[in-house]
This record gives sequence, C-alpha cells and structure tokens, in this order.
Amino acid sequence: MRYYFLTKNKYMYKIKNLVTTLFFFLPLIHFGQYTDQINSNRPGETMSAFAVGKSVIQIESGFYGITENHSLLGYDANGYGIDMTLRWGLFMEKLELIADFQYQYEIFNPSLIYPDKSAMKQTVVGAKYLIYDPFKNYEKNINIYSWKANHAFNWHQFIPAVSIFAGANIMLEDNPYYFSAEAAISPKIALITQNHFGDGTWVFVTNIIADYIGTDYPSYGYGITLTKGFSRKWSGFIENQGYISDFYSDAIVRGGAAFLIHDDLQIDASISTSLKDTPSILYGGVGFSWRYDANHKEIRMKVDTGDSDKKAQRRAKKTKKG
Repeated sequence: MRYYFLTKNKYMYKIKNLVTTLFFFLPLIHFGQYTDQINSNRPGETMSAFAVGKSVIQIESGFYGITENHSLLGYDANGYGIDMTLRWGLFMEKLELIADFQYQYEIFNPSLIYPDKSAMKQTVVGAKYLIYDPFKNYEKNINIYSWKANHAFNWHQFIPAVSIFAGANIMLEDNPYYFSAEAAISPKIALITQNHFGDGTWVFVTNIIADYIGTDYPSYGYGITLTKGFSRKWSGFIENQGYISDFYSDAIVRGGAAFLIHDDLQIDASISTSLKDTPSILYGGVGFSWRYDANHKEIRMKVDTGDSDKKAQRRAKKTKKG
C-alpha cells in the first residue's frame, strides 16, 4: 500500500511539472503578431487587428464577377473586377503598411444612356498599428486537478485587440466611380477590434470607418465579420458591411470559405449581395493569399526557470525520502 501511494505521488508530480512547463510556454506559442499559418483578411473585406509580422510580405488577391440592376433608373450591368492587397510588416511587430487596389469593368444596358465603366475603383495606401493586445502579459491559470475549472467561462475573451488604420484614397481625374471629375487625395481612418472566443476557432472582427474625409461627400461605415475554423485546413465566415453617404449608401451581406493549401498559401471563395434595389448588386469571386516570411525572426520572451528547477529538485528529494 505504501508503494502504491509513493508511485501515485511520483506520477502526479511528473504530470504537474509537465503541465506547469506547458503553462509557461503557452503564451509564446499562441499569442503574437506572426502565426505559424498565414492569417489573411480574405475572403472578407474587413481588416483584422493583428499585423502580419515584422519583415513579412503578404499578397491577398482575387477575381470576381458582378451583376447590377437599378429599379428606379432602369438599367442592368454586368462586369468583373480584380482586387489586390499588399501587406508589409515593417520596423516592428505591431506595424503594417497596406496598399489596397481594385479595378472594375462594367457593361451597361441600355448603353446609349449609361456608358460602360472601366477604371480603378479603389486605391488606398496607409498603415495599421496595434494599440492594445489583450494577450500580452496575460497568463491563463491552469488547475491541474480540475477539468471543469480549466474549461469554465473566461471573461477575458471579451477584451478585444484594438488597432487603428490611417491612410489616403487616391483618385485620378475623370474616374467614373468617383463623385468628382477632379483628381483628389482624401484621408481614410478606421478603428479595428478583434476577439477570439471559445477555444480560439471563433474570431469576431469589427471595423468602424470614416472615408473620403474632407470631401463634399464623406462616407461613414462599419464592417462585422464572424469567422469559424472547422479544421486545420477549412474555415468559413459571414460578414455584414454598411455605408452611409450622400453619394452612395448600401448594406452588403457576404459569406464564404477558405482552404489552407500549406502554411503560406490559402485559396478562397465568396458570394455577396446588397440589401437594397437601388441598385441591387450580386457578385461572387475566388482568390488566394500568399506570404513571404523568410526574413522573419521569431521574437521570444526569456523565461527564467532557475528558481523553479531548484524548488522542483527539493520537492523531489522530499518525495523520495517519504
């Protein structure tokens, strides 16, 4: 009987040390700007709060088809578009430079009244900076004796990561997608939040946006995206966007899925529709995200385990004597 209790205490001691070690290294594995697998904003339109990582270059691009119908003006339109976002982690883990481009071509019917459109619909250049990271210096307490305690509801997940984006819209002269015939550069800012719920497979992102600031038709909008990871390879999302402006207002509902080919390459597909009929818009597309991270250097925290090792040795000696 005495041998049984000594053996049991011995294995409990080993398990406790293993869990304690994993506890110390958990923040190093899970929480940071750079992730082992690519972290893309596609196929949604909202921006995530976290950057790609220092010295990491990421390309997110896609092709889409679009169809429009305006019930009041009485026209139909069909076309296609190409979008591309370049993301570059520069100087530090929290900072990311962003260049966003979108080209669109549309054929209208009746063409005698509404001419075809073909131009850069969007050109935005700016930077995103992480203001607050809820995972920094946060250590989740692990109870090695209680599975229930370790899986209890965690209120910390409601504290979001917060970033801010600041950039500029660049519009050339005679752009049919712009409300002015003159070239213009106007500011754009966005407040970004991001939460990780449950076991981390649910991600909730919000964007609050002020666009075309200082022009005759400033635009204010929002974006809400909920993403679910179904497996290591598959994920899906739903999204809602809204725009309010004297020039153009709309609400867009979007959904889609992404598939991870390998850690640095992802493909995706999505479909979107507007909630109004002036005009009603339906478009769907496919795309990919790819990153180059050969120049990235992992940032690790130093963990001093000297005192812990000495205490562990003393406890082991006491257990052995017992």
